Amino acid sequence: MKILVIEDERKLARFIRQGLEQVGHVADLAYSGSEGLDQLAAGLYDLVLLDLMLPGQTGFEVLKNMRAFGLHVPVIILSALSDSPTVVQGLDLGAVDYLRKPFEFEELLARIRVWQRKTTTGDAVVLRVADLEMRLTNREVLRNGSKLDLTNREFALLELLMRQAGRVVTRTEIAEKVWAVDYDRGSNVIDVHMYQLRKKLDAAPALELPRPDLIETLIGQGYRLRTA
Repeated sequence: MKILVIEDERKLARFIRQGLEQVGHVADLAYSGSEGLDQLAAGLYDLVLLDLMLPGQTGFEVLKNMRAFGLHVPVIILSALSDSPTVVQGLDLGAVDYLRKPFEFEELLARIRVWQRKTTTGDAVVLRVADLEMRLTNREVLRNGSKLDLTNREFALLELLMRQAGRVVTRTEIAEKVWAVDYDRGSNVIDVHMYQLRKKLDAAPALELPRPDLIETLIGQGYRLRTA
């Protein structure tokens, strides 16, 4: 998932980002409500972790403006304000969950997994394309039954391609969904990761040899995962 953390305590924000990235998420930081709204309007996010006591705009104002601007991204509130009226107000304004500070990081990860399960139903927990299988719950990838050892970034890249299998995924989409907003569009980081991912896919046993590359490169357009 690509997650935006809106938190003015910079040390805490960086700690949250580090923890999220260690389990395979991509996280961006915003240190004020206004900055967070700007990033939400400019990028594609799967989830927002939102503090309430923010400079510029409070978390409540961020929630109201998200609704007004049509930014329908799920929000988990992280706040030291723990009284029931505040919790109720946050949930009534559209937040999907409320976690009181201080919190254990494992509990935050568990809350994120709960939200993922709510939005991922049935067979969608396992993605299947051609002879590839991705098990989202335990983060396993298999090709023709053989397990692949992927880095967190490679896993996120392959998940994006599998969810969009058969259609072209542009470099801009990849940068927004798999890399942070400060991605250098002049670098070759996408090409390097795509090369490494291809090597791992091709090293796995296949039912038939020779076989076409699963990942197609379309010059000037992007990449496409073959469906057969």
